Amino acid sequence: MNTSKSNAKRIFERQAYHLAALIILMSILIYSDEIVSYQEGEFLGLSSGIWFWASIFAAILHQVYTWLFWRLELYLGYLTKWFGKHSFTVFKVLFALFGLSRLLIFPLAFSNRDTLELPALFQWGLSSILLLLSGYLFYSVIRWFGINRAAGLDHFKPEEAKEWGFVDKGIFRFTSNGMYLFGFLFLWVPGLMLESSGALLAAAFSHTYIWVHYFCTEKPDMEYIYGER
Repeated sequence: MNTSKSNAKRIFERQAYHLAALIILMSILIYSDEIVSYQEGEFLGLSSGIWFWASIFAAILHQVYTWLFWRLELYLGYLTKWFGKHSFTVFKVLFALFGLSRLLIFPLAFSNRDTLELPALFQWGLSSILLLLSGYLFYSVIRWFGINRAAGLDHFKPEEAKEWGFVDKGIFRFTSNGMYLFGFLFLWVPGLMLESSGALLAAAFSHTYIWVHYFCTEKPDMEYIYGER
């Protein structure tokens, strides 16, 4: 019983920091309405403001979903109890759908285009670098890391995960944290190419918020799974 209670408490480990960081980030977004033109424009009959907040809440839902169900499985095994051998498949399908919702930043950029001026060399140069880094990461994940592991398979098979070891090929030769360093760089590209202040602000939120997820959810989970504490 005590072990069960202890595991239940672990579900919320560092989530007070998560909530505090989210409140701060959301406050910045709300305040930024006075200095960033993310309300200007429309696409498919929807205002840029709607596209902007849809993009923001997609990021929040994705990360809250990941935190909650990773930990319900890791510490209490609930998904396996509910779905049996299909637990990870069920999780991964929804994880992928939430991940795809991040692409809302593309219609946001189109809706809010031309709300700032950027030098063409800066646009193309930086966009090319970001796409190359993101592309190399995705190639490395598919080739060496594995899609399932990227989606959190170690939370479903923690004992097996201890035998996997850390990947040191591809982009992971240079950093063990490639997913967080490079995985969200492509989100900046729509805002850069379409000169959308709203899309750039949404990209900044997503890139900052993913680090909140790392420090408040993934890092402590990795320490638990791989025995670093």
